[in-house]
Amino acid sequence: MIIDNLENLSLYPQIPTYVADFILSLSSDIESKRIELSDNCYVNVERYLTKPLSDGKFEYHKKYIDIQLLLSGKERIFYSPKVDLSEPLEFDSSKDIGFYKDKISDKNYLTLDGSNFALIYPHEAHAPQISYDDSSGEVVKVVVKLLF
Repeated sequence: MIIDNLENLSLYPQIPTYVADFILSLSSDIESKRIELSDNCYVNVERYLTKPLSDGKFEYHKKYIDIQLLLSGKERIFYSPKVDLSEPLEFDSSKDIGFYKDKISDKNYLTLDGSNFALIYPHEAHAPQISYDDSSGEVVKVVVKLLF
């Protein structure tokens, strides 16, 4: 996992220039939708209310790297290497997503606040959309999916 400031986005060779340029051009008034950037990359723009820690679930992907960032609001993302978690639950290959039943509360977390991003690899599980301060808050989130 890479956690860094948005201003350093173009420093990472695994992030194509067209992706970094797209991310840096976004504003919080963008509508929620899926955007195809290339054959190997798409973007989900989402608006939602963050959820309590007790509702968090670790998820993982096999085909895609996630780049996650917020255009407004704050949220926590808990994370763990998959090898440190129990046996995964069923995997949905059509959506490239699977879950773990492990509790997230005893794992590390990062805070997305609009100034930073997280780059999450397929060997890492993550539990996004968690409330920053124990109260639900609205966020506008961008999740870039890069074929691994």
